[in-house]
Amino acid sequence: MIAQALTIAGSDSGGGAGIQADLKTFSALHVYGASVITAITAQNTRTVSAVAAVSPDIIAAQIDAVLDDFEIGAIKIGMLFSADIIQTVAEHLKDYSGPIVLDPVMVAKSGDALLKDDAIAALGKHLLSRAAVVTPNLPELQCLAPNCETPLEQAEHLISLGARAVLIKGGHATGAMCEDILVMSDGEALSVSAPRIQTKNTHGTGCTLSSAIAAGLAKGMSLEDAFRAAHDYLQKAIAAADTLDVGGGHGPVHHFHAAWITDAG
Repeated sequence: MIAQALTIAGSDSGGGAGIQADLKTFSALHVYGASVITAITAQNTRTVSAVAAVSPDIIAAQIDAVLDDFEIGAIKIGMLFSADIIQTVAEHLKDYSGPIVLDPVMVAKSGDALLKDDAIAALGKHLLSRAAVVTPNLPELQCLAPNCETPLEQAEHLISLGARAVLIKGGHATGAMCEDILVMSDGEALSVSAPRIQTKNTHGTGCTLSSAIAAGLAKGMSLEDAFRAAHDYLQKAIAAADTLDVGGGHGPVHHFHAAWITDAG
């Protein structure tokens, strides 16, 4: 049976992030992807012009329908938008025993808010302890642990609240090397570094990395191996991003960099 994964996230009409990025990533990594849409965004590579939440009843029905029929090996959770949606997702995943990758999407690449302020506490209360790994970027990590000074202290705080692992992503840092650090609940840490790629086309990098980790977990990989494989996949997708040349702002990474053949002539 082919590995199967579920993404619970918002829709990006520009196709570079959210549900669209997750399903592209699953497919590129040979995993069958199912989806639960939590919100619909009107966005492109420059801005988010509108956001509409899906009703909690429809979100619940989507989750129940997928889990009733598919052998879901891992779940990636992205944009949830509101406290009501967070509570609904948590309630309808209460009997799911597989690994969950929680990507606490708060702000779009354009700077537009994708999570209401009153939903941040709900995220920690209802879903943090369910996560096999939480994958915030540095600003999101600061929002989740505002009283801690360093990213490592922030990650350790999230682990103290129930997360089994936290991935400290280096995409918002500076320097020639980009370092991602996987901090485990037993105190162990795994660091993977790569040269920082100079490109403006990084829309959807967080979604892509978290869904690539979920794809690895759905295949039965350990978290450490899934992290290494996902990091390698994302670096190659970023390196090929400029070849897509779509949109006038922060364009998407190239999810199918290994499959598409371009006509050089």
